[in-house]
Amino acid sequence: MNINFSFYVCVKGGNFLLLANINIINSPKQMFSFVTLFKPKGSRSKLLRKTTGRNYRIPLIGEEAPSFATESTEGTINFPFDYGSHWKIILSHPMDFTPVCSTELIELANLQNEFKNLGVKLLIVSTDPLETHKQWKKALEQIEYKQYPRHNIYFPIADDSNLSISKLYGMIHLESDNIRDVRGVFIIDPDNIIRAEFFYPQEVGRNMDELLRTVIALQTTDRNNVMTPANWTKGNDVLVPFPLKANMSVMNKESGEYYQLSWFLIFKKVINGSIK
Repeated sequence: MNINFSFYVCVKGGNFLLLANINIINSPKQMFSFVTLFKPKGSRSKLLRKTTGRNYRIPLIGEEAPSFATESTEGTINFPFDYGSHWKIILSHPMDFTPVCSTELIELANLQNEFKNLGVKLLIVSTDPLETHKQWKKALEQIEYKQYPRHNIYFPIADDSNLSISKLYGMIHLESDNIRDVRGVFIIDPDNIIRAEFFYPQEVGRNMDELLRTVIALQTTDRNNVMTPANWTKGNDVLVPFPLKANMSVMNKESGEYYQLSWFLIFKKVINGSIK
């Protein structure tokens, strides 16, 4: 037995917009499917925006983050000028009210104070219009997820309904639907240089703890001229940049802060959370 649900959202002017048709399928292999929201290969019947020459380049690590101006749930944003000397994270979404993206924003809201303590400003970009963003934000603030208390969302959700930001950041390309690949994350330093970037498929939720870990690692390496090993977390020992032209026996005799696993693998101890 199959059951079909249609979801509509009320948009500006009192009109109703079909958000999704969902089929509940009585099958152990497929419990539900999106009919209107995502078609085969991720295409979507809602607001297919025709663009010409959709081969937009992704800005690379080490390059300056593209600037833009847009409206958001927190007012007009002029990026990066409104963010001063803060670290910044741009987290993009193909549309509002999708299940995966919704859990990501709830997880991000749960960590927003930790990002704030690191001097990080968060910016959500979604290709739906601003009025839909406001309704999505309101709905998310009422959800009790896992064991988290309900959180007010203090970070802005930016209007990218004209796809201008998605194009600037290379998230539209020829071989896919216009918006299915708007799933990028860009970590940007106080000098507005892209320091890390991640792209995720629409079916896989992003790990907000990993974004937090990456910011902490970048700030640690910047302050101390070190590197972080695989699976590093705050408080773990760090790596000495390679190659190291120094005498290890002298280094250990003077400070005892270093240890060597091989000629190419030298660690520096983190003692009581600090790197000397």
